[in-house]
Amino acid sequence: MAHEVTLITGDGVGPELAAAARQCVDATGVKINWDVQEAGVEVMKRLGTPLPEGVLQSIRRTRCALKAPITTPVGTGFR
Repeated sequence: MAHEVTLITGDGVGPELAAAARQCVDATGVKINWDVQEAGVEVMKRLGTPLPEGVLQSIRRTRCALKAPITTPVGTGFR
């Protein structure tokens, strides 16, 4: 039986780190069904929110998430 995991790719260096982390986990031989989701500044530019509802739905469904770095605007952050 495969495990279900939400992989949040993030932005900035996030996608590269998410890919590397995924390769490391996959190398263990553990069967994982990855549900790849996006979050962060780039998503906010496209959708108006840094954390789309689809990401939250995926986490609720899989009950497990691996999140790569997400850009935070200097001095402000997300509110």
